Amino acid sequence: MVNQIKPLVADWDFDAVSLGFPSPVRNGKIVSEPKHLGKGWVGFDFKKALGKPVRIINDASMQALGSYHGGRMLFLGLGTGLGSALVWNSYVLPLELGDLPYRNGSIIEDYLGEAGQARVGEKVWQRDVQHALVQLKKSLIADYVVLGGGNAKELNEIPKGIELGHNRNAFLGGVRLWQIDSRTRQPKWQIL
Repeated sequence: MVNQIKPLVADWDFDAVSLGFPSPVRNGKIVSEPKHLGKGWVGFDFKKALGKPVRIINDASMQALGSYHGGRMLFLGLGTGLGSALVWNSYVLPLELGDLPYRNGSIIEDYLGEAGQARVGEKVWQRDVQHALVQLKKSLIADYVVLGGGNAKELNEIPKGIELGHNRNAFLGGVRLWQIDSRTRQPKWQIL
């Protein structure tokens, strides 16, 4: 990946890199190999490879951070799997809601992600997603839910208190990762 990126950004002027990664990330480190990519990510030194300071968070957390506009927001990303994060005030709590137990010994992302959509069909997938959105919003006491990811736009109905996000919000999330609180001179956003 780095070998492919370097020539593409060779003529760019930038000071830092924000990386949204599709796997659990803790304290700026990739915790486990992603389900849907190859191996070799855990322990990789992106700062050394890219020659710039790097901040890494989960990809759903990055999109959530860019989608946030106040209150207590739950972000759900409908894509290959189910990305999730909770954002409030200056906090971002990455979640792994896709691993919640669901029907028949499965996990919820097996039903709400791409594989579930293909397996159960459009009508059942729509029903399952609608139900999960309402229940997760209620369970996590969210003021609103932002629904992102590639499959969010496929929903026929959006329940009350749910809004469609956009994948491009991840770019704003990447910028916000580097914001500094003017009073404390510390990072504005705490990634828990």
